[in-house]
Amino acid sequence: MGVGMAAVSAVFGQGSGFYRDSLAGGVDTAHVLEEVLVWDNHARRRQREESLQLDLVGKEFIQRHMGSSLMHTLERLPGVQLIGIGSGQSKPLLRGMGFNRVVVLDKGLRHEGQQWGSDHGLELDQFAAGQVEVLKGPASFVYGSDAMGGAIDVKPETPPDRRAVSGSVDLVGRSNSGFYGASVRLGMRGDRWFVDSRLTHLRYGDYRVPADTVYVYDVAVSLPDRRLPNTSGDETNLHASVGYLGETFNSILYLSNTRSASGFFAHAHGLEPRLVDAAWHDRSRRDMLLPKQTVSHLKVVSRNTLNLGAHHVEAELGYQRNDRLEYSEYVNHGYMPPDLPAQWAMDPNVERAFDKHVFSGRVTDYWNRGRHTLTVGASAEYQDNAIGGWTFLAPAFTQASAGLFVYDRFRVHDELLLHGAIRYDFGRLRTEAYHDWFPSPVGEDDTWTPAQRAAGVDRTFGSLVWSVGANFDPSPRWSFKANVGKSFRMPIARELAASGVNYHYFSYEQGNPGLGAERSYQADLALAWQGRGWEAHVSPFFNYFPNYIYLNPTASFDHLYGVGNQVFRYEASAVIRYGAEIRLACQPASTWLWESVGEYLYATQLSGTKRGFPLPFSPPWSVLSSLTWSPEFSRLVTRPYLSAAYRVVGKQGRIVPPERMTDGYGVASLQAGFSTVWMGRPVHLRIQVQNLFDTEYMNHTSFYRLIELPEMGRSVVISLRIPFHNELMSN
Repeated sequence: MGVGMAAVSAVFGQGSGFYRDSLAGGVDTAHVLEEVLVWDNHARRRQREESLQLDLVGKEFIQRHMGSSLMHTLERLPGVQLIGIGSGQSKPLLRGMGFNRVVVLDKGLRHEGQQWGSDHGLELDQFAAGQVEVLKGPASFVYGSDAMGGAIDVKPETPPDRRAVSGSVDLVGRSNSGFYGASVRLGMRGDRWFVDSRLTHLRYGDYRVPADTVYVYDVAVSLPDRRLPNTSGDETNLHASVGYLGETFNSILYLSNTRSASGFFAHAHGLEPRLVDAAWHDRSRRDMLLPKQTVSHLKVVSRNTLNLGAHHVEAELGYQRNDRLEYSEYVNHGYMPPDLPAQWAMDPNVERAFDKHVFSGRVTDYWNRGRHTLTVGASAEYQDNAIGGWTFLAPAFTQASAGLFVYDRFRVHDELLLHGAIRYDFGRLRTEAYHDWFPSPVGEDDTWTPAQRAAGVDRTFGSLVWSVGANFDPSPRWSFKANVGKSFRMPIARELAASGVNYHYFSYEQGNPGLGAERSYQADLALAWQGRGWEAHVSPFFNYFPNYIYLNPTASFDHLYGVGNQVFRYEASAVIRYGAEIRLACQPASTWLWESVGEYLYATQLSGTKRGFPLPFSPPWSVLSSLTWSPEFSRLVTRPYLSAAYRVVGKQGRIVPPERMTDGYGVASLQAGFSTVWMGRPVHLRIQVQNLFDTEYMNHTSFYRLIELPEMGRSVVISLRIPFHNELMSN
């Protein structure tokens, strides 16, 4: 096997014997082919023909690198970072951009939760992911607003085999937090119709860090047994689907419900560190006391495809409900009464509540016309987000948006492919005015009445975006990409009308109703070379934002609703961002593979009160190097591997106060695994040792970075997968 084949297998993961091919990105067809060759050809073809940088990973990659969440697993890819939220949840960053600047798709539609909050994780089950595509770079011309940093497309699992009952049992355990879980899949298919299901349950306790004491805003907090109290949690996910697969028409209905509950480290939730009852929180490693959060995400998606000769039409229609509750002891600030009124209708421990309903749809026509491959699409979405709880931060809102795009890929000749796209989006956002539920002195005569915290906002936004590029492959060894374009993002309700204390960051946030739609102009390049035993990929990028929206720390302090918290106000500034991802791979022998991937990002503000400063929470440079040995022992033990990896992360000294500098660090890990047959069933075993030397370090983009909390200590992860397959008797 040549270096190209081995490198792709190691980076993207080997397939399960099936692959999903696409005509202009659309036609789903299952083929039983030679496993490694399929993934090599499929991955390389997709990467060479995409206008932006694309990474594809499959089931093997997810199982081999399995973290505590899907984003932890994908963090191994270049240009992918995350905001870690304890040991069980996280959210993605692509090239340093996250929140509402990255679109996450699940089963063809945008996943809509509460993306704006750094403590709001991504409600996706990594066991239910069939394949994940990570598109880095502005993709607004396809996905509309919010895709300025890229898109993460989580594909569903392949339907069960024809005339068979099949499925799998996945077991996983993690030593650090006492994490354990299981995921069971069961499906059945006849000739055309199929049903499929999956149930996942995960449970974890308080996690351990390599430190005895942490300092929460210079207050020393002792950690008994080096564990963070009240960081335990659990997650239960249910998936079901039913579908019809015909010659020209396919239709699949997906239903899923993801529910999670997790505790917050009490000292990091706005409570005075000296007043936290440490003994109460330390009494058990698995109980979830206050403060904590629960999230339930219901999703129903209908996916339909129709083949009409040169046309391939896809249509998705979906409904989502994201129900999130944040619990905490009632703490009065300012003019809030000492105790909640007796007539308070909601649970007195509900600090904040968010209930979002989303209706969305998308239609896409892929049309082959000679050398042109045209993609014409339209999408629409409606969101209704209600709020509750005894404290206020972001308003209730409704939002409607729609977009239409045309994308053409023109094959000039075998070596040259040209791209061109244009899209128009229109959206309307309306926020509700908010009045305090308690009276305070208002006006010159100090009349006691509920004060208006935030005014209602009614704004419309429209934007035309475009993209042009070229892919040039002069030889099998060389390939080149270039792409330039414009993208945009509608401001969100929090940016326009926030007005409240963020207890996680000890800050008071203020919205700015005058903000306009965020715009970006970008250029992406990519150069790849493949020689005998070597591969090299370089992907530089550049962004210019005339009005990048960010939360700016001001010189003011709030004393009415908090205890002197610093005021942060959403503002817009001209910003440039540039950087690159680099990947090198070498196969010195048939059983050895060395890889090294690096990433670098530089950002600076060109205007505003923080001119010359970087953007808050910009990730530092990093390099991940790994050496993998994949021998062949016997027919009983197949696909064995042993891998050692070391990630070096640089110091981040370019900060925006009160952000703190983060020292550089290095973290080592080990991986091993193999496949075998036990009692007539295939068995796949994977073992990881994460943070091998129990290194104490801080991730600059972590949720807990502001309170100097180190990342998780050493952890041994064991995962076992047992697939099964039984043929149905035919008539």
